[in-house]
Amino acid sequence: MSGLEELRKKLAPLFDAEKGFSSTSSLDPNDSYTFSDGGTVNLLSRSYGVYNINELGLQKCSTSRSVDDEIDDGEKTYRCGSNEMRIFGAIGSGASSVVQRAMHIPTHRVLALKKINIFEKEKRQQLLTEIRTLCEAPCYEGLVEFHGAFYTPDSGQISIALEYMNGGSLADILRRQRMIPEPILSSMFQKLLHGLSYLHGVRYLVHRDIKPANLLINLKGEPKITDFGISAGLENSVAMCATFVGTVTYMSPERIRNESYSYPADVWSLGLALLECGTGEFPYTANEGPVNLMLQILDDPSPSPSKEKFSPEFCSFVDACLQKDPDERPTAEQLLLHPFITKYETAKVDLAGFVRSVFDPKQRMTDLADILTIHYYLLFDGPDELWQHTKNLYNENSIFSFSGKQHVGPNNIFTTLSSIRTTLIGEWPPEKLVHVVEKLQCRAHGEDGVAIRVSGSFIIGNQFLICGDGIQVEGLPNFKDLGIDIPSKRMGTFHEQFMVEPTTQIGCYTIVKQELYINQ
Repeated sequence: MSGLEELRKKLAPLFDAEKGFSSTSSLDPNDSYTFSDGGTVNLLSRSYGVYNINELGLQKCSTSRSVDDEIDDGEKTYRCGSNEMRIFGAIGSGASSVVQRAMHIPTHRVLALKKINIFEKEKRQQLLTEIRTLCEAPCYEGLVEFHGAFYTPDSGQISIALEYMNGGSLADILRRQRMIPEPILSSMFQKLLHGLSYLHGVRYLVHRDIKPANLLINLKGEPKITDFGISAGLENSVAMCATFVGTVTYMSPERIRNESYSYPADVWSLGLALLECGTGEFPYTANEGPVNLMLQILDDPSPSPSKEKFSPEFCSFVDACLQKDPDERPTAEQLLLHPFITKYETAKVDLAGFVRSVFDPKQRMTDLADILTIHYYLLFDGPDELWQHTKNLYNENSIFSFSGKQHVGPNNIFTTLSSIRTTLIGEWPPEKLVHVVEKLQCRAHGEDGVAIRVSGSFIIGNQFLICGDGIQVEGLPNFKDLGIDIPSKRMGTFHEQFMVEPTTQIGCYTIVKQELYINQ
């Protein structure tokens, strides 16, 4: 009991929410920000260089460096503006950010937007770290892909645009399926180890927050590491516990003891995450407070999977990761050669099939159909500068049928649609005929596509889409709140069918076949 009281006294100041970081926190005092003309935020860091972010995107500026300095001095520009995003509501939220689904209008790509407040210093530190990490590894295997960032002056938020991992996290999978089979885990963790090995061996970064919630997967069966906000800049691991709720759960013993730590800390967290995914249970008692959890991690023997229920290779891998002595743990690179990882290399494990079996495919399909449909009609009813991007929704073999005629290819389809759009605008600016989507149905089309059937009405209104049940677009009124008498305002009806297929880029879709019927 004396050990518990001693640890409680040591940690008490760090868990006082009003005190924030402890005096031993190693936040770089030179990390700051300035504003320049035109609403640009200049994120400044002695460690990371300068990142200029405004409503149009992000630019990483050149930095001067000495011979021994490891700062990358290359310039990079990401055009990813707030005016190019259409937001469809929250995916989730964490201690420091909110994540929303969004559509990048020029590319018609579904993305995840992670929003962080620039005015809170600890969040700004995370922001710098995350942007730096993502900029230097924008599309490396095993790491979530980076598409840019932009600043919104009205909200004081910077949004980081990431690929949308539509399969959710391993934590999501565990909530739906009690445990994950060994062959699936072997294939998943092989790919995750490639990303972790890159962070350690090339970027020289400790992630510091490896856990099932930060291990994402898409419906193609590609697992990736996300959330790099605390992967650098905080050397005092116990001080970190006071700010990042939940991090202590997967924290290694050396971090809890407030000792210096390095890459083996991530290996411990990875092993713990693997054990939880394999057994379906977190191996420690985590509901009695962080101090008791820390004592378990320090004093109890390292958890180990049942030798009767799991293969020797799985048990060996977990035991290697959960060595109390960090010097005894293998590196991520060495773990790639472990028998548990190599055992299933020739087994043709179907990760995509597994992920699709876990989630309700109909719900995922409906969500996608809602996003694509609303996006399309908002382009149709919206301003000319956004309408110009419609052409990118089609490929050379796409077919659009209207009034008994077929139009093939993006140029012909765009010309025909533009003519229809002009006719619907009529002579009523600023009011015109706008779409009221009253009913939407969808079903599978081919291997990964979606067939969407839409019906609705035209009414005279302003430039926004009115839609029924389904995913709501941020900033648009809810259909139920408008109280519009549709039958009395109906100027015509429409029926439209879309056959949509994914492109080679994750989150991008092409309309391969479209049929439109308009009735007076």
